Amino acid sequence: MFSFLKKSSSESADTKPDISWLAKLKSGLARTGDQLTGLFSGGGTIDDDLYEELETILITADVGMDATRALLVDLRHHVKEHRLAEASQMKEALAHCLLKLLKPLAKPLQAKAPKPFVIMMVGVNGAGKTTSIGKLAKYLQGQGLSVLLAAGDTFRAAAREQLMTWGERNNVTVIAQQSGDASAVIYDAVQAAQARNIDVVLADTAGRLTTQAHLMEEIKKVKRVIAKVMPNAPHEVLLVLDANTGQNALSQVKAFDEALGVTGLILTKLDGTAKGGVIAAIAHTYRDRAHPLPVRFIGVGEGLDDLRPFVAEDFVAALLGLDE
Repeated sequence: MFSFLKKSSSESADTKPDISWLAKLKSGLARTGDQLTGLFSGGGTIDDDLYEELETILITADVGMDATRALLVDLRHHVKEHRLAEASQMKEALAHCLLKLLKPLAKPLQAKAPKPFVIMMVGVNGAGKTTSIGKLAKYLQGQGLSVLLAAGDTFRAAAREQLMTWGERNNVTVIAQQSGDASAVIYDAVQAAQARNIDVVLADTAGRLTTQAHLMEEIKKVKRVIAKVMPNAPHEVLLVLDANTGQNALSQVKAFDEALGVTGLILTKLDGTAKGGVIAAIAHTYRDRAHPLPVRFIGVGEGLDDLRPFVAEDFVAALLGLDE
């Protein structure tokens, strides 16, 4: 059962999460999974009432109105095409439709060239940028890459100190200044990485609300300055999203993408939400982009290893409470 959720043989072994990771992900999304299990295991036939209840569950899971309606259209087509009649058959059908929607977002980060590979981390206050940088540094080191951190959040002394702590935990150099602007710090960090033959630069930036026009202009400047020290950099602009923000995540993606050209997303704090369906909302909203907006990583805890590449099959299995 659910054999279509199996990962392709082309997927590298190091992207396959372990059992404890899957358990954390499933636990974080348990409320939605339990609701769907209850809906589909109650017996009965597939009818309008079932679709209506499913619609409510998906919307409350932050899938959003537009994405929910599109999913239900696809689901109705799948049910009709395969002549499904029992409610118990609906879960596998929904998993099929969700996987089709989410699979294009599962594109692992490739940070092996050019050198240094510059990753600019952005997001609103409290999304988990600095913590994600520490975890990402550990992940990249696990890929055999050397890493340097740039403490570009010059607004908060605590952010600089937090990044220094992560640097110590990972045995990674952190370029920081007691004062000065973010552009100067990150400029120095890229130059230092070039001089030291470092593989990856992770550049922290201050959290900012998308309504703060002057701060959004400032972060555009940071990107321009990075390009001056190294043409075509930054090579990735990763937007960190708190899964608990729900549909507000869509407006954040829109604002940062328009300002900077976001190349990927990190969805954090999935262990603290009963939802997580916002990934489906993002997939639906950006489905017509020339290149889908990938979810590079998802996070389910505070541990160094609790940030992992997004694997659509694992996410669907956790969201729907399936056994792979």
